[in-house]
Amino acid sequence: MPLYVLSVGGSMIVPATEIDTAFLKGLRKLIEKRILQGDKFVIITGGGGTSRGYQKAASKVTTLTRDDVDWLGIHATRLNAHLLRTIFRDVARPLIQKNPNTIRMGKHKLVIAAGWKPGRSTDDGAVRIAKQLQAKMVINVSNIDYVYNKDPRTNADAVKIKEMSWKEFRLLVGSTWDPGMNVPFDPVASRLAHLSNIPVVIANGRKLKNLEKIFDEKPFVGTIIQ
Repeated sequence: MPLYVLSVGGSMIVPATEIDTAFLKGLRKLIEKRILQGDKFVIITGGGGTSRGYQKAASKVTTLTRDDVDWLGIHATRLNAHLLRTIFRDVARPLIQKNPNTIRMGKHKLVIAAGWKPGRSTDDGAVRIAKQLQAKMVINVSNIDYVYNKDPRTNADAVKIKEMSWKEFRLLVGSTWDPGMNVPFDPVASRLAHLSNIPVVIANGRKLKNLEKIFDEKPFVGTIIQ
């Protein structure tokens, strides 16, 4: 049975201050359907608007250290993970997994994971989980259709990229990671995926029919890095 690791960006769950229940309903329907067809999943959640809200509020009251910022983000990912575990109660492992290096599927076909420790993003966690469980790939479920050669929001001449090597992607995003940085995939996680030969797909999670095409190995809208 194929195993997929989904790194679900917090912006998909909590785009601003409201939880996107329409997305969650669609995701639940898709994952439960795929489980019935034999697929297995680990879903690791980002912090999204919840994380940013707490970080912004704290920064207005005091000066934050990097660890402060990280821990607020980590606990936001864990809150989002508990939300997903509740939604998938009937099929998911009861406990949220935090340490990606000790994760086990056991008898379960779905495991929910969250942030681990300061200095490690959930993208990093996704790659570590994929390596630990020998997953088929990591799918970064985000709010963008493709990786571009430059930010399309500020560059009209930005070019979408459908397929690229890890070497090309790492030149694009750099080598360091900071909490809250805006890149398609964490640079540190990218290095680990590169060294571990783990493919990562960047795809728009709001297009769930397109997401299913990835599982069916059909042509899809998105970027594959390998």
